Amino acid sequence: MRMSKLLMPTLREVPSEAEITSHRLMLRAGMIRKLAAGIYSYLPLGLRSLQKIENIVREEMNNAGAQELLMAALLPAEAYQASGRWEVFGPSMFKLKDRNERDFCLGPTHEELFTQTVIDNVKSYKEYPMTLYQIQTKYRDEGRPRFGVMRGREFIMKDAYSFDKTWEGLDESYKKMYDAYCKIFTRLGLDFTVVDADSGAMGGSGSQEFMVKSPVGEDGIAYCDKCGYAANYEKCACVECEKPQIEGDLAMEKVHTPNAHTIDDLVSFLGMESYNFAKTIIYKADDKYIAAMVRGDREINEVKLKNLVGCIEDLELAAPEIVRELTHAAVGFAGPIGLDIPLYVDKEVMLMKNFVVGANETDMHFKNVNIGKDFEPGTVADIRVVEAGDACPKCGAPIKTAQGIEVGHIFKLGTKYADALGLKYLDENGKSQTVIMGCYGIGVTRCIAAVIEQNYDEHGIIWPVSCAPFEAVVVPANYKSEEQMRKAEEIYNELKAAGIDALLDDRSERTGVKFKDADLIGIPVRVTVGKKVGEGIVEYKERRAGEMIELDAAAAIEKVKEFVSSSK
Repeated sequence: MRMSKLLMPTLREVPSEAEITSHRLMLRAGMIRKLAAGIYSYLPLGLRSLQKIENIVREEMNNAGAQELLMAALLPAEAYQASGRWEVFGPSMFKLKDRNERDFCLGPTHEELFTQTVIDNVKSYKEYPMTLYQIQTKYRDEGRPRFGVMRGREFIMKDAYSFDKTWEGLDESYKKMYDAYCKIFTRLGLDFTVVDADSGAMGGSGSQEFMVKSPVGEDGIAYCDKCGYAANYEKCACVECEKPQIEGDLAMEKVHTPNAHTIDDLVSFLGMESYNFAKTIIYKADDKYIAAMVRGDREINEVKLKNLVGCIEDLELAAPEIVRELTHAAVGFAGPIGLDIPLYVDKEVMLMKNFVVGANETDMHFKNVNIGKDFEPGTVADIRVVEAGDACPKCGAPIKTAQGIEVGHIFKLGTKYADALGLKYLDENGKSQTVIMGCYGIGVTRCIAAVIEQNYDEHGIIWPVSCAPFEAVVVPANYKSEEQMRKAEEIYNELKAAGIDALLDDRSERTGVKFKDADLIGIPVRVTVGKKVGEGIVEYKERRAGEMIELDAAAAIEKVKEFVSSSK
């Protein structure tokens, strides 16, 4: 490709709307342009990287025995209604009606439709096991679309579904997809971790996420260096930690705590440690209100709580006026004593004695509260967020934490969708059996952002060869020099003939501008044809290494070929 013909609207200034590095660099490098919140167009450079990622995904899926197809994106409501997810997805599903008032949605994910496809087209048990996949645009009306393509309302996803006759068969299909994912993310040059995960709206018996460690990641990861345990915050089991307590049950007393709305306020006012308090939070869970209680120095894990309560749609903090109506107090003074809504108590609270809770009265708290004597706990479960230093649930060593970007997620669905939609087969004895399913997703567009978040410097993107929009760029330093332009053209053509995805910067720009653009868009290797062209000497420079070396033209071409070949 000749750069003079390439649509590459690079920007010198950092766009104000961009919050993270990948978003800034994708805009600056002319890879994407915003149409609306969470909706982006891919310009040529962005599309080339996107297609290369898709091809890596496609190759590894095919190597694992999966078959590619392509579903519609505009989908009828019936299959989602049969599975119950028409309601589960709630406001995140784009819903619409056709001219005949029939309900449709823009597909957020395709478990139901793949299940129906197998029902309609697979006639014999001999056709199982089977894994089908597609690479397709999905639609979810995110409440807070942000971070560029990291969390959008329209995005490209690879979703695959396995169909087996037995649970043992599901384990084998799951393992094949696990291995394929490891190969995909390794080829993309990602430093990733596999963690146990919550299955969320997809359902099923178990799942794992492929997480790219990054400070801008929206997901928390808990991991143990000693035993290898790893899980996201939503799934990580918390081991109860008992803190020093006053011995013996003291008499409960009400104390005046003016304007002490938070745990920090109470710590200052009463001169006690935060772990001597238990905070009570009021939530709206679908159409009812509940209370959740954790130790004062802990945070509620809302995913764990949502799963425990069995929310179909949303779990959200109750509005201040509702809190006042339920507790007869301002926000910050809720407590379990006399509260007439379901109460969910974290296991760790059960270890506490003589602790402090809100009194359901503005500016008042109860001291020396004890479970069983002063109130009944309701439902007791693990509902807190894990913290660094907590005991590993597997071996007891201190847990470490990090932020991560979820790029892949695999699920053992079991019979959830087969039961809902009636996916069965007749075995060799003529007996009806339910098909066992798995589900496997990769956020293709999110992978672009994840790669950039792990591969950049102050000058721009540093693409791995595998997903770079171009593998090499040839730069004639002086576009007015016929000798330099002629030699650059020769090198460019030889690289193309050798199968290198090369770019020729034939623009009438200063050398410095060309170098800055090559670094910004992240081309892995650059060959510069300069003043020594008459001696047959050119400059060779790898984007990541940063060191420029002089070579004769033939040697430079061979070095590019070796570099690209060894880096894929």
